[in-house]
Amino acid sequence: MVSAAESGAQTRERLIEAATRTLRGHGYLGVSARAIAREAGVNSALIFYHFGGIEPLLVAVFERVSQERLAVHRATVADVRTLEELVVAAERIYHDDIEGGHHAVFSELVGAAVSKPELRGPITERAQAWIEFAESTLDRVIGGTPLAKLVPPRDLANAAITFYFGVYLFTVLDADRSRTESLFALGRRLAPMARLLTVRLPRRP
Repeated sequence: MVSAAESGAQTRERLIEAATRTLRGHGYLGVSARAIAREAGVNSALIFYHFGGIEPLLVAVFERVSQERLAVHRATVADVRTLEELVVAAERIYHDDIEGGHHAVFSELVGAAVSKPELRGPITERAQAWIEFAESTLDRVIGGTPLAKLVPPRDLANAAITFYFGVYLFTVLDADRSRTESLFALGRRLAPMARLLTVRLPRRP
């Protein structure tokens, strides 16, 4: 027999999954309590009972998808040690998230946060994990090198995450992705040229 707590947890899970599918398929403008409840097969009142409203549910969606994708991306960059490898990993992350529809979820919510103050704070707070992921990866690759002196990993991380959240919108306008792919091609050409800047200098005694 399922306890009340287990039943509540299952309902929350169904609502998060239903909201994710609705957001991915119809965008933020297509999200409503009725649409999510219909997708989950539950009464729309349960959204307010378990989450207190649509916005808190969408924050839960952002947090869930972020945790899942960051776990995947950490595995993708685990063995990256050079700029060339980092560009390849970044391109793989882009393709995986675009083709899986995950990027649409992030972009829709970040876009909604522009005009929804109740989303802005929670989304910004949860996006911090992405910046920390990018910074730690960049620090492993270029930390202690002349390149890191010129462009600190934190600054590069901010640029990388800005690109990540904005590239979906660019991809929507770039139907065949040729311009987006050209950016990665540029990265592959430039990475070997910057190799000397990533040679770690000997520490001073």
